[in-house]
Amino acid sequence: MEKGLKHRSYFIRGAKDIAKVAKKQVGKKVGRGMDKMTDEYTKRSYKRFEEEDDDDYAGVPSNDGGYYPNDNRANDDEGHSDSTEGHDEDDEIYEGEYQGIPRADSGKAGSMDGVTAAQAQQFRDLSAYEGERRKDQEELAQQYETILQECGHGKFQWTLYFVLGLALMADGVEIFVVGFVLPSAEKDMCLSEPNKGMLGLIVYLGMMVGAFVWGGLADRIGRRQTLLISLSINSVFAFFSSFVQGYSSFLFCRLASGVGIGGSIPIVFSYYSEFLAQEKRGEHLSWLCMFWMIGGIYASAMAWAIIPHYGWSFQMGSAYQFHSWRVFVLVCAFPSVAAISALTTMPESPRFYLENGKHDEAWMILKQVHDTNMRAKGYPERVFSVTTIKTVKQMDELVNMGDGAAWHEKWRIKLTTLFHQVWSNFQTVFSPEYRRTTYMMMAVWFSMSFSYYGLTVWFPDMIKYLQKQEYSSRTKVFVKEKVEHVTFNFTLENQVHRQGEYFNDKFMNLKMKSMVFEDSLFEECYFEDITSSNTFFKNCTFIATLFYNTDLFKYRLINCKLVNSTFLHNKEGCLLSDISDENNAYMVYFVSFLGTLAVLPGNIVSALLMDKIGRLRMLAGSSVISCISCFFLSFGNSESAMIALLCLFGGISIASWNALDVLTVELYPSDKRTTAFGFLNALCKLAAVLGISIFTSFVGITKAVPILFASGALAAGSFLALKLPETRGQVLQ
Repeated sequence: MEKGLKHRSYFIRGAKDIAKVAKKQVGKKVGRGMDKMTDEYTKRSYKRFEEEDDDDYAGVPSNDGGYYPNDNRANDDEGHSDSTEGHDEDDEIYEGEYQGIPRADSGKAGSMDGVTAAQAQQFRDLSAYEGERRKDQEELAQQYETILQECGHGKFQWTLYFVLGLALMADGVEIFVVGFVLPSAEKDMCLSEPNKGMLGLIVYLGMMVGAFVWGGLADRIGRRQTLLISLSINSVFAFFSSFVQGYSSFLFCRLASGVGIGGSIPIVFSYYSEFLAQEKRGEHLSWLCMFWMIGGIYASAMAWAIIPHYGWSFQMGSAYQFHSWRVFVLVCAFPSVAAISALTTMPESPRFYLENGKHDEAWMILKQVHDTNMRAKGYPERVFSVTTIKTVKQMDELVNMGDGAAWHEKWRIKLTTLFHQVWSNFQTVFSPEYRRTTYMMMAVWFSMSFSYYGLTVWFPDMIKYLQKQEYSSRTKVFVKEKVEHVTFNFTLENQVHRQGEYFNDKFMNLKMKSMVFEDSLFEECYFEDITSSNTFFKNCTFIATLFYNTDLFKYRLINCKLVNSTFLHNKEGCLLSDISDENNAYMVYFVSFLGTLAVLPGNIVSALLMDKIGRLRMLAGSSVISCISCFFLSFGNSESAMIALLCLFGGISIASWNALDVLTVELYPSDKRTTAFGFLNALCKLAAVLGISIFTSFVGITKAVPILFASGALAAGSFLALKLPETRGQVLQ
């Protein structure tokens, strides 16, 4: 009996052992299946080398960073990757290990059964899941900073610096293009004052839309991919805008071009910051701002060199004209095209990959950064020692569209899902955790933009107003003159003739600029080949007078009497009321060039001090000094004084913008960074439109209102900036 019980206990114990082994084997197979499904979801770009036996693969890293499959270099007994050393046969095999890629922490299944883990993951409480995701993000932030320290700062970051600098340069160019071409474009398109105003504002409206849209997309589909799309749209429509002839088509092209370039600032700063360690971040993001200044200098120099050269033009009949200002518009698209070409050689942000669960791709990019920097510093033998990187648990679910769905239905579902994801991410910017920070940043961005853009456009308009005032002071007045049998074949400019009598006089092959004839008599006179601007005849009488090939249309004759007078072969053109000559054009370009160059000292100072005194002190201090400088505007009573004040204000305020850009990048986590930055930059462009509209309406009326508005906005912005948290010395969230 005892012997039977003993055999029975041996039998039960053996059955339990067999059950344990079977359970372990089932868990291993299920784990491998789930790994394969995960690989399909993340769409890894690495080539898989699988043998018939699932347990017989291993990978060996090559010298150039690639991976060899099983061959003479790696066999079942000897070839193991670094990441698989020390594993015994009972450990769960991570599918990336045979490529030499270390496993992610979040990919460990622990001792739980594979099926049980999947079910627990699927039905886990959402709040608990979000808590785990937050914990993953915090661990990733700390570990990512350590990895960047190991990678160092070197050749890779400097290469990326110049590539992204071209994209930022394209944004700087876009701001100036329309302002430079308006004096010439109004002649070709016969633009009225409202049309010119709309053309000036349409770029800001496009950039406002673009910043919001591209910023939201960059957090979902990637920084690099979104930036490539936005720059491509900018390049295409900038190219088209140089050829289209009508005002409406030109307006649309500049709007679309603005939408494209609107994504540049929020993406560029976020993208670059994710390759910078904390002790380098503030300084090098400030150096990156230099390219916005370079874009303004490039636009000014190209306008100076191209637009006044009217010989650089051709026309095909009267329907198609291609003048020098269109060549300038075409040249201004070059920085964007160059940025696209250079960006194709750079990788995606590894931080974006890690936030979206793509561990292997992120590891490869970080290894590339490390190896590039070490080779450039003369240490090619140093090995990237990171074997484990934290990835963040994903909240998204796959959408099964079915194999039989039409292509347009699949695209509709994809776009709808993407829209909901972007909108949901935007709403989290106003969640309780970030609400106070977002509202404070909105106030600071709005006040800075309202004052800066309002004043920078008000300055040139004030300079033009002072030029007109000075020009009017040199006006010559002639009263009751009598001129008979005289031929005028030279330029008549800035004159007023009252109660004059002209008999049998000839006006031939000349230009009339700012000429006014009042209460005058023209009898048997002859006007031929006349080009005029800001020229009018008021209460005049024309008797037996012939107008041949002139632009003295009847709307230039105000309350005039025509007796036996004839107009033949009138010139086609526009009524130009502004004083537009070559010298004035050069002055506009020169003032913009000086104003842009003046920010160089502010850029240098902010870059050197950003990581020493902190973002908040830099932002508040620069805003306060800019506020004080606004009161000097009351002394700007001459053209040279206004130019000096423009340079002073630009040089001081640029430090505030640099600090604000760095602060915005560091206040928001990686999965919301470009969304928040894009929204705040869109608000910035809205404030710019309001500031420009309000400030320019007071040109020639009063200086007090613009001064009070600008100084008040800057004072409010500096006060609110001090209420924000300091981010110096912190890891990138």
